[in-house]
This record gives sequence, structure tokens and C-alpha cells, in this order.
Amino acid sequence: MKSTIALLQTSPQPAMHSALDEMVSLAEEACSAGARFLATPEYCGGLVSDGPKLVPPHAVEEEHAYLNGVKKFAFEHKVWFLVGSVAITGPDGRIFNRSFLIDDTGQVKSRYTKIHMFDIQLSETEVYRESASVEPGSNAVVMDSPIGIIGHSICYDLRFPALYRDLAKAGARILAVPAAFTKKTGEVHWHVLNRARAIENSAYVIAPCAVGDVPGGGEAYGHSLVVDPWGAVVADGGTDPRVVLADIDLAACEQACARIPSLTHDRPYSL
Repeated sequence: MKSTIALLQTSPQPAMHSALDEMVSLAEEACSAGARFLATPEYCGGLVSDGPKLVPPHAVEEEHAYLNGVKKFAFEHKVWFLVGSVAITGPDGRIFNRSFLIDDTGQVKSRYTKIHMFDIQLSETEVYRESASVEPGSNAVVMDSPIGIIGHSICYDLRFPALYRDLAKAGARILAVPAAFTKKTGEVHWHVLNRARAIENSAYVIAPCAVGDVPGGGEAYGHSLVVDPWGAVVADGGTDPRVVLADIDLAACEQACARIPSLTHDRPYSL
């Protein structure tokens, strides 16, 4: 069965209200085009940097203006929504980088807190320390949806293939990779990593990625991707805010598994 999905390639916003305005505009366009499943990037509810530290606008889940806006939109338009991630107020002044799957009644079906922290130094001047302000998660999450079983991940998780193997083994046929990938690393690694995760696991990868300058410093790469289970790029969002539409068909997952059934070929080994 084919499903039309829409990746909303949004830009990093300094506040929840401006992020919500941008999302609603693109989401209405996506719905008009026939999409019934929408997905947004990492930190779609606002992203701000302060040197190497991330300081996005945040709130507790029940009072989160962006998240509540998505719930309202999903209910009113009868669509499912993958909220790539928003900043949720956590303990001791830290935050959780958390993704949500919202159903067409506006209810939360699943939550995933980013496991792997983006702590890297690309150059003497470009340094990121996500763990300075973000509390990591510890649980992998899969959830059924009208387009298939989804395995959650967020951005830097993409570099840890064992996570995706476990998600696929748990039944995920769609691997979600919402991101705000940096332009520098995106130019060399974004496409190949997403294609590899799809090929390795005979699964679709849907990867909405923010695009443009980050308030406070940094730049997100864009190029939101849909990759099929054979590794072909079905859609690429390029370098401007926009709606990225694609059709997915889970029969392609079964075809890929039949050709190369590597998910059934794992063997124990010692090192």
C-alpha cells in the first residue's frame, strides 16, 4: 500500500511562536497536496546556540506551545505528525531533545529522547557540546502508524548503525532521522549515511532536516531525504524551506529483504 508523506523542511527559529507559524504554513500546503503523514526536523520548535552550547526555547510537555500547536493541527486536519524533536524542560536546568509521534486525534502515540549527544570539534572555531545543556535518553522506541512501523532516532544517532539494526529487528520498516545536521558535515556525510541505514536494514529512511542559519551561530544543511530500502533517494529537499513530498510503499521493504535477506543472517562472533 502506497502512502503520501510530507517532510516539512523548516528553518531554525529563535522562538516557539515563529517556529509554529512556519510549520503551520508548510503543513497546510502539505495537506492540500494530499499528505496525511507529516514530519518536521530536529529542534523544530526553536533552535538557538550560545557558542558550543545549545539553548533552544523549552517548556514542560504539557505547556509546550509548539507541541500543543502540532496536536491542534493534527486533530483539525486529521493527519499524523512526526514532531522531529523539541526541547522539553528537564532536571536541573537541562533539557531533553525529544521526538513525538502524534496521531490524527492530536494524541501522543510515542516519545523518543535522543540517545547520542553531538559533542564534536570540527575546527578550532566550530565546536558543539550538546551534552552541556541536554540530558540524553536511554531507550530505543518503535511505534506502529498508518504508514508502517516507525523506528525513532534523532540527528547524531545516524552515526550509530547498531541502533538502526535493533530498530529494524524490532519490526521498524521506516527509520525516522529528523535532524539539524550541520552544513559542514552534511555536505560530506548526510546522503551516504542515510542511504547506508536504509540499505543495511531494508527499510525506508525519512529524514527531515532543518535548513539555514541557526540564531546564535551555525548553519543547518537542509536536503531533507526520503530513501527507499534499496538505497535510492526518492526525494531531496535541497537548500530552501519547503514541503518535500514522496510516496512510500512497504512492498519495497519486502522486495529488498527477499533480494538480500541480511536481517536474518546475523551471527554471533567474538573479538
